[in-house]
Amino acid sequence: MADILALVDRLEAVVNQGWRIPFTAKTAINENEFFEIIDQMRVSIPEELRRAEELLQSRESVMASAAADADELLEDTRRKAERLLDEHEIAAAARAEAEGIRAKAQRDAEEVRKGADDYAVGTLSDLESRLSSLLRTTSNGLSKLQRKHVPRPADDSQDTSKSS
Repeated sequence: MADILALVDRLEAVVNQGWRIPFTAKTAINENEFFEIIDQMRVSIPEELRRAEELLQSRESVMASAAADADELLEDTRRKAERLLDEHEIAAAARAEAEGIRAKAQRDAEEVRKGADDYAVGTLSDLESRLSSLLRTTSNGLSKLQRKHVPRPADDSQDTSKSS
């Protein structure tokens, strides 16, 4: 994201370093430098998107690992419960312990999933905000440059006063 922001700063500097055309709102800029920065932005934005995809894959990996851990814990609990059930006098205790472990495993797995989701949402929201800001800045810069190059209509009020 720092690359994109640095490129936006450079683009702004190109505009600020341009030459003002007297008696107009237009600025002449170094076109080659401007387009070079735009090309670099085109390269950097997909890189930021690739990083976001890697983050999503990492989240999926964490969730899969948490689910596997929970399944393993549940299987261990089931085996332990089966062993305890073989002994008649402690069968009730085994069921209670197995249920407690299963509930804890489910709570832990849900907590890990929620943490991974919260992390992914926060990171993706931050990325979305930064990309939106970058898009606004780029759009504003382009609009400003385009407005500078649009010819202004002739003032018709002077023409009507001459014909009267």
